[in-house]
Amino acid sequence: MDINTELKKKETDRIFENCVAEAKRVNTIPAEAFESYRVKRGLREMDGTGVMAGVTNIGNAHGYVVYEGEKVADEGKLEYRGLDLVSLIDGFSAEDRFGFEECVYLLLFGKLPTKSELDDFCALLAEKRHLPQGFMENIIMKAPSPSIMNKMAMSVLALYAYDENPDDTSVENMLRQSIEIIARLPVIAANSYRVYRSHFHGKSLNLHSPKDGLCTAENFLRISRSSKTFTEEEARLLDICMVIQAEHGGGNNSTFTCRVLSSSGTDTYSAIAGAIGSLKGPLHGGANIKVQQMFDCIRPMVKDVNDDEEVKHVINQLLRKEIGDEQGKVYGMGHAVYTKSDPRAIMLKKYARELAIEKGYGDDFKLLESIERLTPEMFNDFKGTNRPMCANVDLYSGLVYRMLGIAPEMYTPLFAVARVAGWCAHRIEEAQTANKIIRPAYKCIAKHQDFIPLEQR
Repeated sequence: MDINTELKKKETDRIFENCVAEAKRVNTIPAEAFESYRVKRGLREMDGTGVMAGVTNIGNAHGYVVYEGEKVADEGKLEYRGLDLVSLIDGFSAEDRFGFEECVYLLLFGKLPTKSELDDFCALLAEKRHLPQGFMENIIMKAPSPSIMNKMAMSVLALYAYDENPDDTSVENMLRQSIEIIARLPVIAANSYRVYRSHFHGKSLNLHSPKDGLCTAENFLRISRSSKTFTEEEARLLDICMVIQAEHGGGNNSTFTCRVLSSSGTDTYSAIAGAIGSLKGPLHGGANIKVQQMFDCIRPMVKDVNDDEEVKHVINQLLRKEIGDEQGKVYGMGHAVYTKSDPRAIMLKKYARELAIEKGYGDDFKLLESIERLTPEMFNDFKGTNRPMCANVDLYSGLVYRMLGIAPEMYTPLFAVARVAGWCAHRIEEAQTANKIIRPAYKCIAKHQDFIPLEQR
């Protein structure tokens, strides 16, 4: 770098530093302003319950009841179109079947399919899984991204250019687009990971196409692995993970994002890409990664997973901000909705235990169960509170993905691959029923100022 270039860069850096200082100065709001104007920060009431923003027929996450104006803890329940998640998973598992495609049908059409309807729908998804001609080379392989979630959002937006009728918001057109996105997103995610590991980690680049006759979970494992091989047990567990994460009501951040965008009349690709961007946020879709980072920190410190005192010691260190990311949190514990139990965590534990033992993760699984059992009382003692607390699905999902050989970079993308079913159902419902753009109020507290001529400032 020559002297002139170096001086120019220093001057540019100085200008930008001044800009940063001004941005920090102007972007401050006193805490009392939120209270004086009775602002529901995070669209939540004072007791943590969500502000009622809409009505839906699609999903319901139940974790408490409001009795005589007070929030009362209750056992968790998650319903898809009024059908309990537990009965859905136990139902198709008892029949020795994969369930994600059936779950997608339920979310989109409001009922369980007959055998012929399910066969037809699976055939439709299989046909739509194949990406448009040139998409792999022109979209997925070009401009590799260090974030697979960003690459997925970019790819979904790019599908707009391959659609001959992208802006039509009729039910017929939105349903076509939704089915295509639901079918293609697992293929996009898996091959985006293949490109990522090649470009950023020097691994060999082998891209795989979906195979007809395989379900979504099977195809994802086939495409994401160099060997294209997997066991039936692995595919069944991944399938259950996807059913568990397919929907969670209209109020979660990514689904609400999808509904807000849909309320403006925008196209399906923009609405789904926006939801992916929301899910990428570490406060939303990245929680299972935080659990695994915490677990990797404490696992070497626990010599005997059956010794409660050892486990209590590391939990105490986490709460005291002495280890881990020193935030004082036990990741995977607590939830905005669930109080006594998270049905997703219960189902994941139920169906993952056997494979965990088979793959040599039995002690790791026991350690997570001990954290789940011991943390609530320790947390309340430490904080001086008496609030109910349960494990959420993220406490176990990260370990499940690790058991399946799925890289941490793919944890949140897999979440999106499953949740896109719920997003699409909510998009269609919002576009068809709300008929009003979502526009909450913000109180402006900026003081009036007069324009001053440039030379007088």
